[in-house]
Amino acid sequence: MAETKDACRFDAVIFDMDGVLVDSEALYLREFRAFSDACGLDVTEEELLAQVGASHQTFQRTIRDVLARNGIETASPEAAERVYEDWAVKNCERNYGQIMNPGVPETLDALRTAGVRVALASSAPMRFIHEALGQCGIDDRFERFVSGEQFHESKPNPEIYLHSMECLGLPATRCCCVEDSAFGIAAGKAAGMFVIAKREERFGFSQDAADVIVDEIPGILGVVLG
Repeated sequence: MAETKDACRFDAVIFDMDGVLVDSEALYLREFRAFSDACGLDVTEEELLAQVGASHQTFQRTIRDVLARNGIETASPEAAERVYEDWAVKNCERNYGQIMNPGVPETLDALRTAGVRVALASSAPMRFIHEALGQCGIDDRFERFVSGEQFHESKPNPEIYLHSMECLGLPATRCCCVEDSAFGIAAGKAAGMFVIAKREERFGFSQDAADVIVDEIPGILGVVLG
């Protein structure tokens, strides 16, 4: 085990969740469109696409602004989100197990077998993290979970990654992160990390700032294990 670990380029991999472990970004966009249509809200395609990879705080503010623009005032971004979530509970069914990206469990197991530590840093609220990973049956693979709701601002702010590395007791030179969105890639780079991007071409953002782009999650093994 020690010999295998010594050969690895990194001691830990910190994963994003939405778009990386589960193909949830498209799901959330469909839900947002359905919410807007059901409530008769005027929402532009640009506003919808801007939510991909954005922090939960940004999503809350967007919901508040969209509601206000359409004559529905809420007391705070959090209150606006409750309007959305109340609708989603009644009208949406999220089965994350069905949208888990191919090869995720096997990749996590291969990393752990090689002695590489595995953590998660997602802008999603902690309740969504546990719901998604629990439905996928992979919540026991992670040493540490960090949610963007723990910070004043999440990605592209690097604090979520800086905190994750502090929790692991590792410097940026010994960690890499796996991202998909421009916001997440920017957060990883600002934290001084090597960034692996899972290729994503549906939402119009650039992944050029990533150090390497892989087509599928198992592709990270060749990068991490060396």
